[in-house]
Amino acid sequence: MIRSLATGLLCVYLGACGGKADLVVTGGVLWTGLSRGRPRPGAVAIARGKIQAVGDSSAVARYVGRRTAVVQARGGLVMPGFTDGHTHFIDGGFQLASVDLRDAATPAEFIRRIQAYAKTLKPGEWILGGDWDHTLWPGQRLPQHQWIDSVTPDNPVFVNRVDGHEALANAAAMRAARVTKETPTPPGGEILRDARTGEPTGIFKDGALDVVGRAVPEPAPERRDSGLARALAHAARLGVTATAHMSASWADLASYRRLERAGRLTLRVALYLPLDAWRVVADSARRAGSGDEWVKIGGVKGFMDGSAGSRTAYFFEPYSDSAGYRGLLQHPEADMRSWIGNADSAGLQIAVHAIGDRANAILLSIYDSLARAHGRRDRRFRVEHAQHLRPQDIPQFGNLGVIASMQPYHAIDDGRWVEQRIGPVRIRTTYAFRTLLDTGAPLAFGSDWTVAPLDPLLGVYAAVSRRTLDGKNPNGWIPEQKIGVDEALRAYTWGNAFATFDERTRGILAPGYDADVVVLDRDLFRLPADSLDQARVRYTIVGGKVVYERP
Repeated sequence: MIRSLATGLLCVYLGACGGKADLVVTGGVLWTGLSRGRPRPGAVAIARGKIQAVGDSSAVARYVGRRTAVVQARGGLVMPGFTDGHTHFIDGGFQLASVDLRDAATPAEFIRRIQAYAKTLKPGEWILGGDWDHTLWPGQRLPQHQWIDSVTPDNPVFVNRVDGHEALANAAAMRAARVTKETPTPPGGEILRDARTGEPTGIFKDGALDVVGRAVPEPAPERRDSGLARALAHAARLGVTATAHMSASWADLASYRRLERAGRLTLRVALYLPLDAWRVVADSARRAGSGDEWVKIGGVKGFMDGSAGSRTAYFFEPYSDSAGYRGLLQHPEADMRSWIGNADSAGLQIAVHAIGDRANAILLSIYDSLARAHGRRDRRFRVEHAQHLRPQDIPQFGNLGVIASMQPYHAIDDGRWVEQRIGPVRIRTTYAFRTLLDTGAPLAFGSDWTVAPLDPLLGVYAAVSRRTLDGKNPNGWIPEQKIGVDEALRAYTWGNAFATFDERTRGILAPGYDADVVVLDRDLFRLPADSLDQARVRYTIVGGKVVYERP
C-alpha cells in the first residue's frame, strides 16, 4: 500500500513541480522506508517544505539551481526523520537543567549530587526530576528522606525514580504537602512507611505521587517555554523531528503553540491529554479543531498500572521476589472501561499505559469489547509499553490492529534485573518485538524520555542487539526477540507516523511528503549490531530547513 501510494504521489508531484529545489541532500545512501533491502546511493530534493524528488544523484541534479543549498551527506545514511512515539517532552527540557541522578551509582553519590545542586538554588525553590535508579546501588535499597534532609534544609525535594512511578520527597517537601503519619494512602498508589514508627519514609508510588505533587508550584509560562526550547535543541541534535507527547497538560499545549507562532518550533508534536478528561478534550477538539501539521491533539492517555522497577506493574502471578504481591491497578477496571468507552464514542484516539501481563490482558479485552460494541472504524488503539505479555495475548495486537507503542532501550536496561522480579518463564515474552511483528502487530518505537535517553540510535541498537547495559548478555537478552535494522528504523519512522494518523504526510522519503530528513554519519546497514550505538547525526532537516548541523 505504501509503495503504490508513493508511486502515485511521485507521478503527480514531479509533473506539477518542475522548478528548482530549495535544498538538495546528496552524496549519501538512501533508506526511504518504502522497501526492504540495503540503502542505495542517491539524493533528495526539497522545495517549499516538501520532498520534491528522490532518486539517483544524476536525476535529482536537474533540480539544483543558483539558489539551491546543497547538503553533502559524505557517504552517510539519508533517511526519514526519527519520530519518538512516546515522550514526556517538556519534562525532558526541565530535566536537562535539573539535577541528574541517572548514573549515581551509590547512595553517597546520590546525596552528593543533590547537595551540590541545592547550593545553586534560592531558598524555597523545589528540586525536581533526578531520574535515580536504585538498582545500580549495592543492596538495591530504596532511598529515605533522612538521607537528604540535612543537605536540603531550605529546598523541598521531590525527585523521581528513573521510571517515573515512584519518587523521594524530603522532609521540607512533605511539610509543604502537609504529609503526616496519618495521611491515608490513595487508591492505586503506595506511601512507604517505617515499619517501627509508621512515619512516611519519603517514597511515594504511582497514585500516591499526587499527594506531594499537588504542592509543587506550576512553572510560569516563560519557564515552560524555556524548557521546551531546551528539549527542541536536544531533539534536533539527535535527529528527532516529531514526537507523541504523552500525559500532556493544557499548559504544555499552550507552550507548543506559543513557540509555533514565534517560528521557533523545530519538531512536530501530537499531544495526548489525560484520559479521565476525555469530555473536555473532545469538546475542545470539536470547537477549535485538533490542530495543524506542527501541533495537534493526538488523543487521550491513561494508565492501567505502574512499572516493574517500582513493583507496581500488575501481573497474574505474584512477583518472584515479593511473595503474594501482584502489583496494582492505578484505577478500577470499571473506571477504565467507562473512560475508554466514552472517549471512543467521542471519536478520540486512545493510548493507555500497560506494563504487567494482567494489565495488558485487561486492556486488550477492553479494546476488543469496545470495538465490537461500537462498530468498525479506524481507531488505532495504542498500548503504551506493552512490556510483559502472556504468549496467548500477543496475537491480539495483530488481530485487533492495536498499536504496540514500545521503548527498546527499556529492554536493555530492565534486562539487568527484571528476571529477579518475575522469574525465568515470564521474561521470554518481555519486550517481544520479534513475536509482535511476526503476528502482525503495528509497531511504533520511542524512548519514554526522560525515563530513558531520547537518542533513537540507542533504541535501534537496543532492538537489534538486545545487549543489556551491564554487558552480561553480549549475544542479546532473550535473543529470539531481536529484530533487523530496517524493522527498527521503520518502527521509528513510518510506524510512528501511522500511530498518529500521519502516514500520508511523513514517515517515508517520497515526493509530496514533509521534508523531515536525517543524515547520519555512517550506513547503519553496514555496521555490526554491537556498533549501531556509535553512529551520530550529521544533519537534521525539519520542514525543509536545516535545524541541526554537527560541528
